[in-house]
Amino acid sequence: MQLHDLETPALVLDRTKVDRNIARLRDRLAGLGVTLRPHVKTNKSADVARRIGEPGTPITVSTLKEAEYFLNHGWTDILYAVGIAANKFAHVQRLVQQGARMTVILDNVASAQALAAFCKGQDLTLPVLIEIDCDGHRSGLVPTAPDLLEVAAQLSRSKDNGGAWVAGVMTHAGASYDCDSVPAIVAMAEQERAGAVLAAQRLRDAGYAAPVVSVGSSPTAHFAEALDGVTEVRAGVFVFFDLVMNGIQVCTMDDIAVSVLCTVIGHQKEKGWIITDGGWMALSRDRGTAKQKVDQGYGVVCDADGQPMADLIVAQANQEHGVLAHRSGDPAKTPMLPVGTLLRILPNHACATAAQHPAYQVVAGGQEVEATWPRFSGW
Repeated sequence: MQLHDLETPALVLDRTKVDRNIARLRDRLAGLGVTLRPHVKTNKSADVARRIGEPGTPITVSTLKEAEYFLNHGWTDILYAVGIAANKFAHVQRLVQQGARMTVILDNVASAQALAAFCKGQDLTLPVLIEIDCDGHRSGLVPTAPDLLEVAAQLSRSKDNGGAWVAGVMTHAGASYDCDSVPAIVAMAEQERAGAVLAAQRLRDAGYAAPVVSVGSSPTAHFAEALDGVTEVRAGVFVFFDLVMNGIQVCTMDDIAVSVLCTVIGHQKEKGWIITDGGWMALSRDRGTAKQKVDQGYGVVCDADGQPMADLIVAQANQEHGVLAHRSGDPAKTPMLPVGTLLRILPNHACATAAQHPAYQVVAGGQEVEATWPRFSGW
């Protein structure tokens, strides 16, 4: 099968780029002496995950549906890296009963009390990482927060009868996505490392073993100069990369492994528009490059071989229509590609775009489709 045999829109994955991207980060982290715990939320596919590490290697998930899926495919060492809510406790328990070595995270006394009570009542032993806020990006406790030790104390009160226990700390330098230079990412990586290590040391000084220090984002994973005191690094989008990562110099455009195949279905010549059948339902509404130095609209337009076409972007997106135009807005500069032309769109955010599709159409640098790898979504 060739790309032109597919019904569009379709999600295309170049496995040669996937393998190259994985090798790049794996080799780098091996040199820094830490374990890679890949985040599988981006790929949501056992076929992709196996290229990172065989079943049995550690993974990170963002939903319990992901945990269940990957457990059924042989992965057992699973970190659920979203603050745990009480309505998920029973689901986590079922996964443990099915053979998963689950670790959960939280960042507040109320959640710690609720989880400790549940675990004690169910005779469930469950490791917990306390989430640390290293950059003000999202959730977590700052490394010096007094509540850090109180959260740990609440967890430890359940340990006599099975229960939750303090396995360590985790943090995510999400603010690295807003960095405007490589030196800024390097500095953010050190800020991430130092904050997590400080929090872990506070726990150890208070008598908690806290063996795990988990950090990670794709930008900081690629530019950290040292990871002293860190035990594992989490990253996810590094497998595929995307235009946001390209915009902050984490990857080149040629490293982007995922694209959306679409077809030219018409024109508005006086406006300099090319109309395709790839709208935001195929691309997602993510506009992550809008705040970067170069705004890529809803995606960069490539030919059917995946080669970018000069200054042609998806300027607008309706539900099932994509509007391509020259980034200058000058109608005369838009090449009026013939109806029926196949194009591939590089996404702003690989996670969001992949989430719109049920499968990857796998190529190896060309237009021959050598496999279809299913993926899933939902909670």
